[in-house]
Formats: sequence, C-alpha cells, structure tokens
Amino acid sequence: MNHFQAVYYRDPAGFEPVRDFVDALPEQSQAAVENQIARLNLLSDEIPHLPFPHSSQIKGELRELRCHHGRHLYRILYRRSGRLVILLHVLPKRSAKIPAADIDLAQQRWADFKARMNATHRIPPRAAGRDAP
Repeated sequence: MNHFQAVYYRDPAGFEPVRDFVDALPEQSQAAVENQIARLNLLSDEIPHLPFPHSSQIKGELRELRCHHGRHLYRILYRRSGRLVILLHVLPKRSAKIPAADIDLAQQRWADFKARMNATHRIPPRAAGRDAP
C-alpha cells in the first residue's frame, strides 16, 4: 500500500508558514499538532481522507485538519496533489466558521504551488563549442 506524504507548503522565498507556526507553539501543543499531521501520512488510495472529527471538507478539494491540545484548537488547511498532502495554512480556531480570508490565503498558496509545480523547466544553456550559435 502506497501511503500519502504530508509536506509543508513553501513560498517562493523559501518560507514554510505552517511549519513556522507549529514550531512556535508550546512544546506539548506542538507535539499534539505534529501527531495529527502524522495521521495524514497514513492515508492512501484506499483511505483518501481522515474521517470526521479529524478532518472535514472546507471548499472544493480544500480540507481542514482539526488539531487540539487542551483548550487550544488549531486548523490546518490542506489539499492533495497526487500522493502529496500539501499543508497550506494554519490558524487558531476562534469561531465556528473558518474566516473567508484564511480560506482565500490557502487557495492563493495552492495556486502558487500548482503554478510552480506545473511550470515548464528552464532549459540550461548549451556549453560553448564548435556548433554553438
């Protein structure tokens, strides 16, 4: 069985906003969130999504991973790309609904990820030689 792999979205400057957020949490909260992220690595073609209450659909293929430690609640917005689960955005849960601005940010990061993944690779210049232009 081929499992999926959860990976952090990396912006063009090399920053990983979800990893940075998780790394800044207190140690016990960080461990709780990382345990939930590890559940995504158990997904496969046979089990493509975590069941509720661990995960739920937000909009289209955008999903949320529900993480909590004590009274602290966090939501990680993610999408699948082939065998990868891209962790796009994280937020502390403060209301019943995820704010539209957070959904928009996750969708912008997804669009950036797809654009860079689908970009045609640059062809390196040929070495100078007798047939070089």
